[in-house]
Amino acid sequence: MDQLLAVLRTVKDRATGPVLIHAITKKGKGFAPAEAARDKGHATGKFNVVTGEQKKAPSNAPSYTSVFAESLLKHAATDTKICAVTAAMPDGTGLNKFMERYASRCFDVGIAEQHAVTFSAGLAAGGMRPFCALYSTFLQRGYDQVVHDVAIQRLPVRFAIDRAGLVGADGATHAGAFDVAFLANLPGFVVMAAADEAELVHMVATAAAHDEGPIAFRFPRGEGVGVDIPADAQVLEIGKGRMIREGSKVAILSFGTRLQEVEAACEALGAKGITPTIADARFAKPLDRDMILKLAEDHDALITVEEGAVGGFGSHVAQLLADEGVFDHGLKFRSMVLPDIFIDQANPRTMYDVAGLNAADIEAKVLEVMGVATIEKRA
Repeated sequence: MDQLLAVLRTVKDRATGPVLIHAITKKGKGFAPAEAARDKGHATGKFNVVTGEQKKAPSNAPSYTSVFAESLLKHAATDTKICAVTAAMPDGTGLNKFMERYASRCFDVGIAEQHAVTFSAGLAAGGMRPFCALYSTFLQRGYDQVVHDVAIQRLPVRFAIDRAGLVGADGATHAGAFDVAFLANLPGFVVMAAADEAELVHMVATAAAHDEGPIAFRFPRGEGVGVDIPADAQVLEIGKGRMIREGSKVAILSFGTRLQEVEAACEALGAKGITPTIADARFAKPLDRDMILKLAEDHDALITVEEGAVGGFGSHVAQLLADEGVFDHGLKFRSMVLPDIFIDQANPRTMYDVAGLNAADIEAKVLEVMGVATIEKRA
């Protein structure tokens, strides 16, 4: 501190032009458990202050990040054109494993997301198949490059978007709320969201096989839901969703990992004699036009659910329905999105309670759109 303060005073008093101060920092300095930790206590949840031990709930499911990393490694083993780019987050994005095995095909460009995007564009232009792995919130920094260096050039950069949705201990700064909205409006972009870890495996395979332009897939922080990991990844048909459960009167169209909450809500609704149809969109762009219009035709109401801000998936569905004149025939449409606030740090369930996107909120929305909630309140 004495040396640093002396330098700062000298610069303040004597500098007559631009001055560069290079200060080498040490993450976790002064707290022994952090200094000893591999990540220096970077993304830490609740922990014992004395020992530094983190209090993690037991889970039998792998994290989404590790599923992405393992899937990418399998494809890289058979395709030497697959490479990976990270911006100072090899551990956070799971690319540390890729870096260990394929050092010549993995690039850490430092805290420079703009360069990560343009560098990935250059690799794609040179015939490689780059996976640009960034947190959703950090991809925002490189948006100009996404537009001008990737989208306009129609280059097949694969964007692996980690930390989609609300991220618990990482807080509001790391919440992935806006990527669907700012990517799905770009011409030629394919935008996917995995509903579970098995779907993520398929989306990595789909991205690896997609050479026609930019493609992105998003997944959240934390553990998966515990579904079986498929041994053979499928290349999904671009722009095609999947039906989960056939019902009547009201359809719920989910995009991303809220699907589990949708299914829980429908179980509760079943006890009330209401059986909604459930569909997993898989794609925000291009939309599964046929599936969405069929849902609108066969149901009185359609509700979209997503882990993103207004302007994203639900807005694109609404545009499609408006363009097709569906609203002229009386369809009731609701879109459940993240609220227009920055949600304070908490565990993910609490944050989604604030957002109104948990199973109880989805159940209430169905009852409301069907008019059941009003009757119950009057009773």
